[in-house]
Amino acid sequence: MKIQNPVLHGFNADPSMLRVGDTYYIANSTFEWFPGVRLHESKDLVHWNLLPSPLSTTTLLDMKGNPSSGGIWAPDLTYADGKFWLIHTDVKITEGAFKDMTNYLTTADDIRGPWSDPIAVNGVGFDASLFHDDDGRKYLVQQTWDHREYHHPFDGITLTEFDTTTMQLKPHTARTIYTGTDVKLVEGPHLYKINGFYYLFAAQGGTVYTHEEVVARSKTLDALTFESEPDGPFITNFDTPRLGIQKQGHGALVNTPSGDEWYYASLCGRPWHHENESFTDPRGWCTLGRETSIQKVEWDDEGWPRVVGGHGGQMEVDAPKDAILTDAPANGDQHDEFDTPELNGEWNTLRVPFDDKMGAFGDGKLTLIGQRSLASEFDVSMIARRWQAFNFDAETKVKFDPYTYQQMAGLTNFYNDKNWSFVFITWDEKKGHVIEVAENDRNNYTSYLKDDAIQIPEDTEYVWFKVKARTQSYTYEYSFDGETWHEIPVELDAAHLSDDYILQEYGGFFTGAFVGLAAVDYSGYKQPAEFDYFDYKELD
Repeated sequence: MKIQNPVLHGFNADPSMLRVGDTYYIANSTFEWFPGVRLHESKDLVHWNLLPSPLSTTTLLDMKGNPSSGGIWAPDLTYADGKFWLIHTDVKITEGAFKDMTNYLTTADDIRGPWSDPIAVNGVGFDASLFHDDDGRKYLVQQTWDHREYHHPFDGITLTEFDTTTMQLKPHTARTIYTGTDVKLVEGPHLYKINGFYYLFAAQGGTVYTHEEVVARSKTLDALTFESEPDGPFITNFDTPRLGIQKQGHGALVNTPSGDEWYYASLCGRPWHHENESFTDPRGWCTLGRETSIQKVEWDDEGWPRVVGGHGGQMEVDAPKDAILTDAPANGDQHDEFDTPELNGEWNTLRVPFDDKMGAFGDGKLTLIGQRSLASEFDVSMIARRWQAFNFDAETKVKFDPYTYQQMAGLTNFYNDKNWSFVFITWDEKKGHVIEVAENDRNNYTSYLKDDAIQIPEDTEYVWFKVKARTQSYTYEYSFDGETWHEIPVELDAAHLSDDYILQEYGGFFTGAFVGLAAVDYSGYKQPAEFDYFDYKELD
């Protein structure tokens, strides 16, 4: 078998990989999307199945008011003492001098839960991970944030002992163990003990095209005793611009059950280019966000880990010799008839779980109750799923009876509150019920049809909407019978839903494009919209 990179398509960033027995697990960041932390499992590193998210209630995760790309940053999943340990960071500020955050710990005997109520451990910095030493002691390893304008904000990697009796840190044991190299922005640490050395894996260079992972080691956990790997970095694509995956760096190391083979899971991005653009500047547009790749690792004669094939990695990697074939979906296709009383695991909501304020299920339909606009960070009635292919079709069937232009319902493609588009039913004073296409581009709102909004015949009960994404652009279509489709003459630039485009204006650029269903009623009258089904089909 071969590992085909990326192994997790679409927004699956900051992987923390773990093996327990013959099963591998990956935990990924979810940022402002609910539920928190995305989990997958596999026995062959090739085929992966989605597991229930561990942070699925507001008791476990409260993100009300979090900014876009705040929330869950870089979860760390470990296994020790017969249970799973999950460290996760909830970031409350993304812009400016401060990164107010809290690091939490939750545990479970079974990966599928239930998970314990979270324990707040500190707010020193993000990307925290838990290291279980072989003498029974435990340590929190984390990026350290410095708000002072005359210091670099990434103030090295801090190690703090964790007391398992009180389930709290010992603050006075904190020490800086590594400050990175001159690339700066050292973050995402994971610590391992292998053959008598403590190995520290850490990301640098920012989670963009300069991203990289460095390795340092020490015989002790004393302050500033870690030396960097010679001839590093461990992994980067900064100097391999033509490889199909870019941005590799932040990730985690694992060995196989035999102990003879080693693998490294990393975030990565797959950029594309407009036809009139240079291939290297801009490096490209990653509409699928940061995904997960897996590279094979070997150890050199001096005991340093090296990526097989060079530090740029490979698109195709040999699977473990002792891999157990895993049955998993071949792609991300999804068809949902809304005939169960809860959301399919691929669906996400913003900041809070789906509840009766947002909508309800019944008679094979999903009802969304109109709330605030898609530009809001509060009370948004939207369910959405990741773009997991550059080329796909998604469609739905909606029944909606608006009586003011402040009411809208339909199909959306969404990056964050400032960047999204929407095809929807609304009210026009001259035409009555109409179809409009709008885009919020860096918080500049544009109605594309205006006086040419498509009038809906009076006897029409349902309207069908479809989006066709074709790598560089996407378009919307509508139908009044579900059979005859009409393309709306508006072609939208898919780059506007990419990490790289968002980065040009906003520091929170960590997620990826989503497609979903939404109902808006900012008049406050809570007009409901009824969705009959949703279908997502990949064409790649």
